[in-house]
Amino acid sequence: MKKYLHIVCLDVPWPADYGGAIDMMNRIMMMKKSGVGIHLHYFSYNERGTPNELNQFCETIHVYKRETGHKGFSFHLPYIISSRNNEQLAANLRKDEHPILIEGIHCTGILPMIDRTKRKIVVRMHNEESIYYKELARSESNFLKKLYFHNESRLLKKYNHQLPDDCTYACVSEKDISILKKDYSLTRVEFIPTFPAWQKVTGEEGVGNLCLYHGNLSVPENEKAALWLLCNVFTKARVPFVVAGKKPSKRLQKMAHLCQHTCLVADPSESEMDDLIRKAHINVLPCFNKNITGIRLKLLHALYQGRHCVVNDPMVAGTGLESACHIGNNADAFASIIMQLYHQPFETEEVRLRKQLLCNTYDNEKNTNKFIQYLW
Repeated sequence: MKKYLHIVCLDVPWPADYGGAIDMMNRIMMMKKSGVGIHLHYFSYNERGTPNELNQFCETIHVYKRETGHKGFSFHLPYIISSRNNEQLAANLRKDEHPILIEGIHCTGILPMIDRTKRKIVVRMHNEESIYYKELARSESNFLKKLYFHNESRLLKKYNHQLPDDCTYACVSEKDISILKKDYSLTRVEFIPTFPAWQKVTGEEGVGNLCLYHGNLSVPENEKAALWLLCNVFTKARVPFVVAGKKPSKRLQKMAHLCQHTCLVADPSESEMDDLIRKAHINVLPCFNKNITGIRLKLLHALYQGRHCVVNDPMVAGTGLESACHIGNNADAFASIIMQLYHQPFETEEVRLRKQLLCNTYDNEKNTNKFIQYLW
């Protein structure tokens, strides 16, 4: 008998152009490939719209309006949750007893509205969000935004203590599992790695022709990393350096063009980004978060499709991918490693190591079966 599943997404999962969307969209496609009939529910509140591309993967699609601004505000609940508390969504889920996969803690506000004794529910924890928002506050320079991020982090930490223990929580990192068990006393917590779009290591042997930093440049943490590289690392390592990503600020665009050997590629398409990663000889990916949660898809992207990868400890903490990267923890170390690697070919042994580290852990088919195991 055919299995049916409700998937509740915090955002439109198509296009899969950022970490959370990549994880959600690849899971939808793999569930469909496994013969599961999908009833998709998602919140539409931005320029991503209601794409027709999702129709081919789903039996039904339900779109809900997220209550943004003051309409979605609550003094007691985190905004990312209160703005998605939707009675119509809960009513639609109550029409049958199919299992439910909730993508992100963002959509868990509906849990008290559902009889959980008759069905299995899995919550996909993309991050430990109270830590994520704490780090956003630390990176933010705008006072009002910083205040909002701090308050959201505080409310999320309080909310996490109220999460029901009769759901299964699927985390993307062992660090997040430890936090949910130790800090919030949840018992049904499992490790299911993120679902990358890449399933084969395709980094080309030999020598590339540039260094690359990539990411969503509208995120303060990513802009901070790009500016740090431009101002502190590539003033010392004078080799071609490209910053690429979505929505760069005018400040970042200006800084990227101050030196002859640095430049910026704004809003590259998916194929353009893939091409940059393949052509780069070194992917340079620092992270300045003090508290680590989740995993960064851009690291996996670079390891699957690129050559050398230079990172600092926070970027690889808890991933098990340290041996596939070159690690430095200050500007001098980054510059020194880059100059050493720039003329050093990327070789067969490194490709082999990445296959060992990545292909078993991030096998989407195997990890889909894990979800199925917890949902039925």
